[in-house]
Amino acid sequence: MTANQSVYDFTVKAADGTDIALEKYKGQVVLVVNVASKCGFTPQYEGLESIFEKYHDKGFSVLGFPCNQFGAQEPGNNEEIMQFCKLTYDVTFPIMSKVDVNGDKAAPVFKHLKSSIPGILGTEAIKWNFTKFLVGKNGQVIERYSPQTKPEDIAKDIEKALA
Repeated sequence: MTANQSVYDFTVKAADGTDIALEKYKGQVVLVVNVASKCGFTPQYEGLESIFEKYHDKGFSVLGFPCNQFGAQEPGNNEEIMQFCKLTYDVTFPIMSKVDVNGDKAAPVFKHLKSSIPGILGTEAIKWNFTKFLVGKNGQVIERYSPQTKPEDIAKDIEKALA
């Protein structure tokens, strides 16, 4: 990883298995979130969808990455996860293929996000589901938010990044 690397340098898999080059989001503000269907924070899907709808036309997107590394709270396969998101929270923002966010098998984009903005006490590890990373129009990470941070509480930062 080079110091001038951006989120746009990565390709990820969508839940349907297709490759998504993140450079397609160049010039947009993106909130990257590791999500789970059976977590105490799962109702945040509602807030994520709300901010996605509110700011999408202004150049904002949310990317959800299901992860089963925390309390086995995302046991489903990609199809089951997509169905849950659609039926339970009417999610319209992109849901990616299930990934690891920590450890040797962590998705490269999450290795980059974590090293760009370490968490509390400088640790890079993601502590739980619904950790959020706000990425600016230039592909650089602006801020990292804890799982407890509600999506609507990030709205001011999104508006600032979109300006």
